[in-house]
Amino acid sequence: MHIEESQLKTFILDSGLVSRADVDLAEKDVNGANDSIGKILVNKGKLTEDDLRRMQAYILGMPFVDLKGEKLPFEVLSLIPEPIARNHNIVAFKKTETSLEVAMLDTEDLTAIDFIKKKTGLKILPRLTDADSMKSAILQYQKSLKAEFGDLIAEDVSSLKNIPVDNTDGELSGDDLKKLAEDVPVVRIVDTLLKHAILQNASDIHIEPQENELLIRYRLDGLLHDAMILPKNMASSIAARLKVLSSLKLDEKRLPQDGRFKIDSNGEKVSFRVSSLPTYYGEKIVMRLLRENVSGFTLEHLSFHGDGLERIHRAVKSTTGMILTTGPTGSGKTTTLYTILDMLNTPDVNISTIEDPIEYQMKRINQTQVRPEIGFTFSSGLRTLVRQDPDIIMVGEIRDNETASLAVNASLTGHVVLSTLHTNSAAGAVPRLMDMKVEPFLIVSTINIIIGQRLVRKLTDQKEKYLLTKAELTTLGKSVNMDKLLKVLKEEKVIGATDDWSKVNFWRVKKGANHDDAFSGRIGIHEIMKVSPAIKEIILKSGTADAIQEVAESEGMLTMIEDGIFQAVVGLTTIEEVLRAISE
Repeated sequence: MHIEESQLKTFILDSGLVSRADVDLAEKDVNGANDSIGKILVNKGKLTEDDLRRMQAYILGMPFVDLKGEKLPFEVLSLIPEPIARNHNIVAFKKTETSLEVAMLDTEDLTAIDFIKKKTGLKILPRLTDADSMKSAILQYQKSLKAEFGDLIAEDVSSLKNIPVDNTDGELSGDDLKKLAEDVPVVRIVDTLLKHAILQNASDIHIEPQENELLIRYRLDGLLHDAMILPKNMASSIAARLKVLSSLKLDEKRLPQDGRFKIDSNGEKVSFRVSSLPTYYGEKIVMRLLRENVSGFTLEHLSFHGDGLERIHRAVKSTTGMILTTGPTGSGKTTTLYTILDMLNTPDVNISTIEDPIEYQMKRINQTQVRPEIGFTFSSGLRTLVRQDPDIIMVGEIRDNETASLAVNASLTGHVVLSTLHTNSAAGAVPRLMDMKVEPFLIVSTINIIIGQRLVRKLTDQKEKYLLTKAELTTLGKSVNMDKLLKVLKEEKVIGATDDWSKVNFWRVKKGANHDDAFSGRIGIHEIMKVSPAIKEIILKSGTADAIQEVAESEGMLTMIEDGIFQAVVGLTTIEEVLRAISE
């Protein structure tokens, strides 16, 4: 279903939507097999994505379907799981005994088509559609799911009205709690909460007892949202059910507990890391969702680009040294490391990891979970790993002096070491290592690159272009090197070679659009600091993070906020979202 560039060019000219001069300029900007005249015209605002899709449908002889306002049968819609539908912009809308018609925004997404074909066993008939139709169809998942789950929970809650209210003094015995945990309505409600969270692509579930109710919240794209409110008397039974699943002590409510369990949902294995904490109104339980067997990420998929991407590729080719990722909890550090591991995972190397917890399971990689309660820590695990003839080692986190020393020594003795540090910036990793008693001469001898990162919410098609005013550009210039950023935008052909900031489009949520629908998923904003000779000189003099940062920026490193503004120009996020993430 590939469209020749010459065909597309002719059709765009015949449509009269774009001038010949603009088409000729776009043709000159085409760079590589993954670029096209259509994409460049859309990026420049000369053509809308929907206009381009309609042209592609006509050239391919493929039906173009309009699903706006159409009520799709839930039994057909649900043939494609909601996460797949959202991530690949594909929905099922008509089914026969042998075939399934699917509406798509990108008919060249063969991965999605192949997945659905294997899942359903039906012949897949792709159809092109527009962004508004896709939004309308995907919204129906939520409405249908909420109705389905709402009815189920209402039915089960009504059958649990006579459950006694538990209190912090332990009104219910361990045997009573065990019976509650095995009650069919309780099992169904907990299963519903978990499946709903998976379908919503939540990263965490919060179960919070309040004075008169039980509040359930999901963390979606980094932000907490109320999911549902249940009667207060259900708190003890839901807590008991989750404790049974995670092998925790049922009658222990005065001390925090940690556990984990795993479920299989629509063929996807999901692990839940469970933490219980006594609060004034009862036990608060938080679960982190960890999807297993995740692979196939690329650095480009994580929004690395340009010179920063090249720096990582050069570091990855090295046979010794350290690659560090930095940032607060939940900033995607581990996902970046797993993606690099996936690149390094070839048959001729031995890769071993020591993690807490193991977030993704990867084939051909020896992954080990720390167990501090029995003395198996990062440092003791790392000490053993170096005796296992590894080529590449990943340490989940450098937390203490001993782990830092062992990781540095491992990289000195011919290993590639990947790890994370909790610092606010890439430059801040160096003073942190010095605080952990790592000598400056060892730091300059081992570290290749340091990646600082945050996560920002990703815009959907519910977005529109706008230009910044002179006052807004002046304000932005106080925290961003505007000249350097403009140069990078031109080098990566995001804007024209002669454009200045007065012609650079930014993106925001479309007026009238629901903010919840305007964002889906998250991408990273990064700073990639190469430990250059000039930076090594500052480290050897025990220089500050500010001094290191200054040199790194002078050598062309984009700061996180500058990379965020770059992503806002590309149309992946908004300036407000970048500023929110940087300030956290």
